[in-house]
Amino acid sequence: MKNLPEDSRAGRRFAPTALMLGNLVTGCSVLAPAGMLIELSSDLGVTVHTAGLLITFGAVVLCVGSPLTAWLTSRIERRTLLTATLAVFALANAASAFAPDYATLLVIRLIMLAVGALYTPQAAGTAALIVPPDKRGGTIAYVFLGWSLAAAVGLPLIAFMTSHYGWRAAHGSIGVIGTLSFLLLVWRLPAGLIGARVDLKTWTEVGRNRAIIVLLLITTLQMSGQFVVFTFMGPLLVKLTHAGPDAVGLVFAIYGICGFIGVVIASRIVDIWGAYKTSVLFTVLLLTGITGWALTAGVYPLMACSVAIWGLGFASTNSMQQVRLVGAAPALASASVSLNTSVLYVGQAVGSAIGGILYSRDLLHGSGYAAMVFVALALITVISTRDFGTTRN
Repeated sequence: MKNLPEDSRAGRRFAPTALMLGNLVTGCSVLAPAGMLIELSSDLGVTVHTAGLLITFGAVVLCVGSPLTAWLTSRIERRTLLTATLAVFALANAASAFAPDYATLLVIRLIMLAVGALYTPQAAGTAALIVPPDKRGGTIAYVFLGWSLAAAVGLPLIAFMTSHYGWRAAHGSIGVIGTLSFLLLVWRLPAGLIGARVDLKTWTEVGRNRAIIVLLLITTLQMSGQFVVFTFMGPLLVKLTHAGPDAVGLVFAIYGICGFIGVVIASRIVDIWGAYKTSVLFTVLLLTGITGWALTAGVYPLMACSVAIWGLGFASTNSMQQVRLVGAAPALASASVSLNTSVLYVGQAVGSAIGGILYSRDLLHGSGYAAMVFVALALITVISTRDFGTTRN
């Protein structure tokens, strides 16, 4: 593994921020349809369920693409790889703004995500190359903060812009942000970073590592539960509480801001508490929030409060998963983190598919209870991993 050159002090200091902002673009690109389902349905002449398939099919591409691209690109210099990925995000979002119909929009999105699947895991692996081992936990959590910003700032703005100016304007704005992020990464990420080679032997070793397999199961359960509800959060709020666009946007903002706060807290305490205790804490918050949503469905203020609690756990739980995977087998980190991203998208695909079926059959209250089951299983599994040999566990 080739580490950061000693003379790259500016890169050492600012590179994590550049990587984090790349995750902001990635998160906005992946989550964007959730903030525009009603408008997409109306403008493109498809059902809300069909519009939601942009997330489901995209997640399928991402879950396949993440380990595949990790294998194919493991020896490519990291600045070249990551900046090229951000360029694709920028161009694809700009192209989406001019898509004439649903089929074209879907094709553009799938191509974008097939390439973009590599960004988040490779950004986490790159972060591990540029900081000392005792700082890796906090740095990886910080890099993942970009996803929290995508939910805290990006998704509410996408929902607001879509409701006032249309979904095309929202895609165009993501394209502009992607271009700026591309330029920042070119400027700040040091050249010459090469991660550990990922080959077939690496995948075999990952498959034999019980700790990695169980941690990946936790990610799948956590994300499946959340995306049963999250994919259709806007339409569910409209149908259950008759909320208007601004009220829906407020809930997205609460979700994202609390997610941002959760990751900040997690990144501060993980190197003190250890990844296991931190993971338990935020999975409990996740379950509490999802349970609150299910039990108070139909009462807007209580649902909003539940989303706030849920939000504290939504991104912090996954950042802890990445920290624990790196600690469980540092030599396999490039592969295990990419697989974590892959199963994260498996969870998105499973959850959004179940949520779509429930929504299309008007089983609006059932989505909250289905989400509870998944997250409760995730918490039980997290608790069972206490003796795993992760760093400072």
